[in-house]
Formats: sequence, C-alpha cells, structure tokens
Amino acid sequence: MRNQNFWQSPKAAACSLALVVALGSVGFASATHLEHLHDALALKMASPDEGFSQTGFAPVVKKVLPTVVNIASSKVSKVPTEFFGQLPDDPMFRQFFGDGSNRGFRTPRQAPEQREKGLGSGVVMTQDGYILTNNHVVDGASNVTVTLADKREFKAKVIGTDPKSDIAVIKIDATNLPCMTIADSSKVQVGDYALAVGDPFGVGQTVTMGIVSATGRSHLGIEDYEDFIQTDAAINPGNSGGALVNDRGELIGINTAIIAHGSQGNQGIGFAIPANMARNVMQQIVEHGEVTRAYLGIVPQDVTPDIAKQFGEKEARGALVADVTAGSPAQKSGLERGDIILDVNEKPVADSNALRMTISMMAPDSDAKLKVFRNGSEREIAVKLSSMPTEQAAANSEDKSNSSASSALSGVSIENLDAQSANELGLSPNTKGVVVTNVDPSSKAAEAGLRRGDVIQEVNRQPVKNTSDFERAMHSSKDKALLLVDRNGSTMYLAV
Repeated sequence: MRNQNFWQSPKAAACSLALVVALGSVGFASATHLEHLHDALALKMASPDEGFSQTGFAPVVKKVLPTVVNIASSKVSKVPTEFFGQLPDDPMFRQFFGDGSNRGFRTPRQAPEQREKGLGSGVVMTQDGYILTNNHVVDGASNVTVTLADKREFKAKVIGTDPKSDIAVIKIDATNLPCMTIADSSKVQVGDYALAVGDPFGVGQTVTMGIVSATGRSHLGIEDYEDFIQTDAAINPGNSGGALVNDRGELIGINTAIIAHGSQGNQGIGFAIPANMARNVMQQIVEHGEVTRAYLGIVPQDVTPDIAKQFGEKEARGALVADVTAGSPAQKSGLERGDIILDVNEKPVADSNALRMTISMMAPDSDAKLKVFRNGSEREIAVKLSSMPTEQAAANSEDKSNSSASSALSGVSIENLDAQSANELGLSPNTKGVVVTNVDPSSKAAEAGLRRGDVIQEVNRQPVKNTSDFERAMHSSKDKALLLVDRNGSTMYLAV
C-alpha cells in the first residue's frame, strides 16, 4: 500500500517525470555519439547495384551451370557363387566365423543379384539433348537418369561409348536446352584458369577453381589413349563426366580422374580429357555409331638424350620407330626401323605418345606426310593410313657363352638363341639374335632397362645373329652401345 500511495503522490509523479527526462537525455546523447562515430570512420557502404561478381567468376559460372547435369545410373550384377561355397582362408573371416567356418555353407543354386548405383556428371552439347560424359559413368547401366540444373528429370538413352578414351554420349528427349561452347583445347596453356563444374558426391552443382597444371599428360595407365589436361581445381567422386572450362566459360575438357593416394577425395591432381578429343569421339559416335581410328603400323618409342646421340640427332625429340608391322601402311610407305619421326603434316611430334595421339585423331584412309630423320639427314615420307585392326597382332622373332666384351655391357650374360629358347620366350623360330640370360642389377645395362629374356638383335645398328657377331660388334664399340632388343615379340632401342 505504501508503494501505491508513493507513486500516486504529486512528489512521486515529479520524480518519475524527472527520471524519464533523464533517460531520454541519455538516449539522445547515445544516438548523437553514434552519428559522430559513423562520420569519423567514414564507412563506405555498397549500393544495391554493386556486388562482387564483377571481379570474380560469377558471370562465367552463371552461363555454364545450366549446361552441366547430374547423371544417375544403375545396373544389376550377379554376386559370384564361389563366395558362398567356400569362404577365403583369411584371418578376417576366421575372426568372425571361426576356423571351421567353411563347414555347413552351401552354394546357392542361383547366383543372387544386386543393383549397383552410380553418380556422375555430364555436359549438354546440343539443344536437342546430346550429352557428353565418361564411359565409366554409364558403363553397363540398364537405367540412366539425367537431372538438369532446373531440377527436371529425363530418362536417357546411351547412344554409344568409347572405352579406350573413356567417352560416352547419351541423349535425352528435350529441346531448346542451354548447351556448352567448345574451346580449341590445343590452345590451352599451363597457368590458364580452370573451373571444374559437376555434382561431387551428389550434393548438387558445385564449382571449383584452379589452374591448368600441365598438358599432354600420359603413361598414367588410366585409359588406352591419354592426352590429359591436368588441373588443381578440386575434382571429387561424382565430378566424372563434368566440365572443365576456361575463364570465358568454354569447354576445355571432360573431368575424368584424380590421383588420391588412397584417399577418396581430391589431392590437387585431377585429369580431364581434352575437348578436341571428346568432340572427335562424340562426332564419330553420333554420325557412325562407333569410333574408328587411323593406323600407321609401328611400335613407337621415346627418344632419350642417349638415344638421340647414338643416332646422330642433336635434340631428344620425335618418336623413334622401334618396329614396323609387316603389311602395315608404315612398311608399304618405306618407313624403317630406326627412323625418327619428327612431325606429321607439319605438326611437330614431341614424343611417342604425341605421335600415337596425332595418328589416332586422323581418319582411316587419310594421307599423312611424315618428316623423318634417317642416317643423319631429314626426308619426307608419304603414308596412306588404314583402319586400326580390331586386334593388333604382336610384332614378331649354337654355343653357349658369357660376354662382357665391353664395359657398356659389363654384368650381362648372353647365349645363342635357338628354336627351343625362342619357343620358351614365345618368339618365332626365325627370330635371330642372342638372348640375355642374366643382368647384374647394379650394371649400366640394368639401368638402361635391359632385362633377362631380352633378345639382342643389333648392336650399334649392326645385325647380331649369334654370340660371335655380338662379340665382334662389342669389340668395335667403346663404352656406349645402342641395342635393338626384342622383348615379348616387340622391338625397342636401348642406349647403354
């Protein structure tokens, strides 16, 4: 009651009014202080029409995203019946099932089936629904579903695949689709910006940025035909078949693989199939239903500095002809073993893989003009290419003694090649040369790559038919030798 009487009294009202006035004065002072603080900092606020996209890749990404799709595939596979009959003799299985775990299990009469699902990405190449992706994304799939950037879903038909390059073409029944612009991937340079676009782990469309780390990557054992663009733009599972674009939003490659060193994620080393190769394969699949490649008919080999010196060439360039297939376009044109192919149709050849890729991109029955280095001089050879055989046949084929006639081959043991030895090595009985029976692992020959079972057919371009020929050839050589070696039916040069 006292409290109520107090607040109702004139004295209390006066105090209350004074308090409100005081608080109001404090609030006014605080607001005034903030205004002065704002003026002192001179903060610059962005206007509504100013943003960060003008200095980044947002305009490029906005153009590219609608052309990249998610691909979901599924296939039915049978579980091997042997697994259910006998369990492996493995400690892990014994841990769960015991040492007598193999008893009491019966092999099912019918192998069970399981459905495998996969996720990947693809790139819309035409307005009427042709889509590029990787072969491994749709390989063996019974169902393929494409989800566009606008969330529309379509059942897709696999038009064709090329496992050798890991390219596949699928088609959806749609019109007026946004499609990708293709760049000339031969103009890509190390250091160029690169954006990887896809659907990693199925989380949704994702863009990562990096640079082109290298071009012409090969000998990775990923595909039969390798000419990869390497990038550090993050490529993760699900990105396969997606786009690698430049800073103008043009397609320079189809993302296909990463090096992860046991990890499931990106390690900064990703690979993309060049757009030029992907386009060439796609056109053949769409127009002819299959991919055909030109065929030269040689076994090419890289030119090392030592080999270049032995052949009298100043630079380690081009592709060395290690063998010529009988009846091939190469043989018909006069190409010989020991020739170094420097360029094809005035396009320089860097190494054996570059030659292989150049020929594979040409059409069967087309003409190729080769610049060849032979016996110290250059010459031109015209070749009419043929179609790549479906299965290439492998190029072919008295007294025992040891030899260390030259320091170049110290630590190497040889013997004459007879019919029995040739048969054991899987060679033709007509193969001439001396067979290597042992190579000291610490020798120069081992370092150069000579192996037990190799058949030496030439020394410094001189034919070797037996150990006597070999001894004479080696006595006339110094501390270095150029060997022609037959290994498993194919020949190659080794500089020791």
